[in-house]
Amino acid sequence: MSGAVREQASAFAPASVGNVAIGFDILGFAIDTLGDRVTVSRRDAPGVEVSAVRGVAGELPREARDNTAGRALLALQEALHPSFGFRVEIDKGIPLGSGLGGSAASAVGAVVAANALLPQPLSRLELLQFAMAGEAVASGARHADNIAPSLFGGLVLTVGIDHPRVKQIPVPSGIRAVIVHPHMFLATAKARAILKLSVELSDFVWQTAHLAGFISGCYTDDLDLIRASFEDVVIEPQRAALIPGFQEVRRGAMEAGALGCSISGAGPSMFAWTLEGTVPAVLAAMRREFARQSLATDHWVVELASPGARLIE
Repeated sequence: MSGAVREQASAFAPASVGNVAIGFDILGFAIDTLGDRVTVSRRDAPGVEVSAVRGVAGELPREARDNTAGRALLALQEALHPSFGFRVEIDKGIPLGSGLGGSAASAVGAVVAANALLPQPLSRLELLQFAMAGEAVASGARHADNIAPSLFGGLVLTVGIDHPRVKQIPVPSGIRAVIVHPHMFLATAKARAILKLSVELSDFVWQTAHLAGFISGCYTDDLDLIRASFEDVVIEPQRAALIPGFQEVRRGAMEAGALGCSISGAGPSMFAWTLEGTVPAVLAAMRREFARQSLATDHWVVELASPGARLIE
């Protein structure tokens, strides 16, 4: 509420799957059963202090400019010049280097919590820009495929960087996302560094067709079109070698009835879209193939509709 004054606020920001195979840096969906909790308090001194980092993340930078939550809040301060500073506590629920949007969730949680302390709260679209500044610390680039779904919830398309447009895409009822996280670390910066800087014309045409077909299928409840379009011909082939058993995991999911299966963000986590009735078979196939690589796994099954980041008590 405009004019409200609070000394402290906590926010939950969900994990997310970036890219969604065919939407590199522009598509993502939220994983609402997993996320980070960020608590932001006012402090008299200007600037941002990261006072605590707890949870599953291990060692994270405590210098604000090197921390995604801290950098997001510094960007907010530089733009708004509030009369107070921020103290941040981060409770990580998302493993680092998992491809599940952990760096984005911390940034999103920070700006949502800090927004509750402002005398004139900002819109979610305005918060998106500050959270993107935080995400750039981890990935080396400003992109919103994890930030936007964590902030807005659901399946989200984001077009543009300096003046982004955000559109939540409807998903046919009955579809579930199966996410499997193998117990290994893969740095986002490394996964981006291996990517080629140019794309063959034929691959550009196919990828564009797949993105258009996928989004059209979502709007028209056309499962066959979604299945036919759920193939990344640009990014996935370059990153597949970074994930032990990738081809086998994908093949197992598809043979079990998945509509599509690909890498979650930069990896190593993988996800599949499937109908509710085939969830057990798809999940079992994906876990089995990672086990054959001697990789233990965590997993989540989620609906594609979710509320995104929100304040919590």
